[in-house]
Amino acid sequence: MRVLVKGGAKNLKRYGQGERNAASPIQLLSSPLLSSPLLSSPLLSSLSPLLSISSPLLSISSPLLSSPLSSSPLYLISSPCCPSLSFSFPLLVHTLVLIRHGESQWNIENRFTGWVDVPLAPSGVAESHRAAQSIKEEGLEFDLVYTSTLKRAIKTAWNILEDLDIMHTPVHHDWRLNERMYGALQGLDKTETVEKHGMDQVQKASYATPPPPMPADHEFHPRKEKKYDFLSDAELPITESLACVVKRFMPLWNDTLKPLIKSGKKLLISAHGNTLRALVKHLDNIPEDVIANLNIPTSVPLVYHLEETDDGDLRPIKVCPSSSPLLPCLSSSSLTLRQIEGAFAPMSGKYLGDQEAIKAAIAGVANQAGKK
Repeated sequence: MRVLVKGGAKNLKRYGQGERNAASPIQLLSSPLLSSPLLSSPLLSSLSPLLSISSPLLSISSPLLSSPLSSSPLYLISSPCCPSLSFSFPLLVHTLVLIRHGESQWNIENRFTGWVDVPLAPSGVAESHRAAQSIKEEGLEFDLVYTSTLKRAIKTAWNILEDLDIMHTPVHHDWRLNERMYGALQGLDKTETVEKHGMDQVQKASYATPPPPMPADHEFHPRKEKKYDFLSDAELPITESLACVVKRFMPLWNDTLKPLIKSGKKLLISAHGNTLRALVKHLDNIPEDVIANLNIPTSVPLVYHLEETDDGDLRPIKVCPSSSPLLPCLSSSSLTLRQIEGAFAPMSGKYLGDQEAIKAAIAGVANQAGKK
């Protein structure tokens, strides 16, 4: 079902249901997206006659015109006095929340972690509680949680669920959400590794080049852990590049996570820097040379609002940056919307929390030699 709003009150229609009553009360200006700054925009002044009328189709009761985003029909709004202007909302909006685990003890010690199952540091525990508060303030809810098999991601998810008082929420653990396998580097001090082997061994910027493989007798070889007994030698990685992580993760996304989201389930994914980079690379179509240098801060909720494409995929919904909650960005004859506050290019997902603190956290990760 699609909804078309065009021309003014007399032409307000909903396909399949005929004309709406043009005398219905006005509620648009109470919507966070369609607030009074919109009408002060010279570009949209010609639309004010249209926006000064309302109907149940364009009221605050529409989940897309409230916060947080949920589900809504597709809206197309235009005016005969300004026919080149229109904007649309998707037929159905899915909310996905991603979070990288809180700071771990080895993060603090500046050691390569990868698949080594180290716990959260006290600072990481505190981060997870702050994340829960941000999620609560945003009014987000979850039907399912997916996390890796590593305790730092699991505990981050548990703390969030407990703080939100939804501990009953099903939690699924999947090894394909595990951090990148750093091979022979795992457990080593990053600074010492740079001094001994050079920055090339530590540098994240190479998308397709893995570090040296982990020998079978390595102290932290995953084959020594019972939880990986079900994986064949071919499946169990002994070293990985980011390209390898993408290859490992995408079947989980395509076969399990995406169908769940399309079915209407609201997911929280608690994972790691590289698996989350693999996902946002796909969602935002980020080039390899750019994603290799993308930094995701620890325990900061990253919210994506997704719409279904004609080919059955999911893509982010974007809102245009401006001083107005909804200022049009013209593209041909339509208005497109890009995610604004809380989004950091090249991602279109929105970080929750203090934006200046988030910027500092991202910069901090960028200054660490591949810390994960």
